[in-house]
Amino acid sequence: MKIVQVNTFPYKATGAVMMGIHRLLTERGEDSYVVWARGRDARDDHEIVIKDELGVRLHGVYTRLTDRTGFASARATRRLLKRLDEIGPDVVHLHNIHGYYLHIGMLFDYLKARRIPLVWTLHDCWAMTGHCAFFDMVGCERWKTGCHDCPQKSTYPASAFLDASRFNWSRKKELFTGLSGVIVTPCEWLAGYVRQSYLRDYPVKVIYNGIDLNVFTPSDDAQKREVRQKYGLDERPLVLGVASEWTERKGLRDIVSLSEKLSDGVQFAAVGLTAEQIRALPPAVKGIGRTANAGELAALYSAADVFINPTYEDNFPSTNVEALACGTPVLTYDTGGSPESIRIGQTLADRPIGAVVNKLTSSRADLDQVTQALNDLLASSRRPDGSPDPALETACRRAAGAFEAGRRLNEYVPLYEGLLQGTL
Repeated sequence: MKIVQVNTFPYKATGAVMMGIHRLLTERGEDSYVVWARGRDARDDHEIVIKDELGVRLHGVYTRLTDRTGFASARATRRLLKRLDEIGPDVVHLHNIHGYYLHIGMLFDYLKARRIPLVWTLHDCWAMTGHCAFFDMVGCERWKTGCHDCPQKSTYPASAFLDASRFNWSRKKELFTGLSGVIVTPCEWLAGYVRQSYLRDYPVKVIYNGIDLNVFTPSDDAQKREVRQKYGLDERPLVLGVASEWTERKGLRDIVSLSEKLSDGVQFAAVGLTAEQIRALPPAVKGIGRTANAGELAALYSAADVFINPTYEDNFPSTNVEALACGTPVLTYDTGGSPESIRIGQTLADRPIGAVVNKLTSSRADLDQVTQALNDLLASSRRPDGSPDPALETACRRAAGAFEAGRRLNEYVPLYEGLLQGTL
């Protein structure tokens, strides 16, 4: 099989999925190619970089002025289509195609004209809307019947002036439908939205994102002490939050509020903050910058007594699974696909490995209820003498086994084969 995957980056969560599939296919002897526009240079002729830094900047300006993201970057797209002609792929597998680097009209017209089967892994809701990548916090349902008067025009991909959500929704519907293909989502929550959208006629397959359980694994006591000392954390129970970007929807404000309610005997830390965000934190929350060191991140997860993910909009956050794999129970809101890692992992564990708290509204949580759930998890994480309970670490680790990377990535192979054999 000749498989070509396309994504914005070769790293971060979406890029990790793409590169993991690429490694798996290559090991199987398949002819696998990966394409990206922003990130490192190619290392071999099966890595294709269509980088156009000026084009990305112009696409961003075009979006700010017209709200028509996805309808620029013609030069980079021509470069991609030329390479596709040279490769002659059996299947094209798309991941994120937003990010100011592709002209979706050119790409989908090409796929339709050449009748190339499509696998499309959706990592957010952008493919179904006239503008936004998520819409839960504003409770918008216009994406179901036709976007207009977008309430999130100023959010990514932000427009400063025009609202083209009606045009975008109609044009995307025209482009994205009518192919031979399958839609993949990393959780049941997003699959449910796909089945309500104009993509509903495609088969939908849920494949959870996996993680490397050899990287995310419990640290020993010495490593835990070392990472606590490095970041000025003492021996009190630690509640940890981690995000690649602490935007409004990630719930940093709730961590701050919880730290004020539980300041006696509990410490809080948040990883992934900007310097400005760290300066704005109260003393009760230890701010830690972004880290690309997976080993150090695993040590931080392991050193925590509870991992908290107070997200208000999300797909399937890998941080939940990473924390479980490091032996740490997870508290999250009933948001998007965030609870699914706990619910699925719980079927493999012999004791509670987390808690899911319902929100009061789409943008506000009941912090009294969150506090109670957090206290319950903190109590269960320690033995009567105050030391960490190794049985809980074992249960969390067992729960994370449901999301082992190789197991999940292997689920893509039957999709490619089914498309080629006409059985999907």
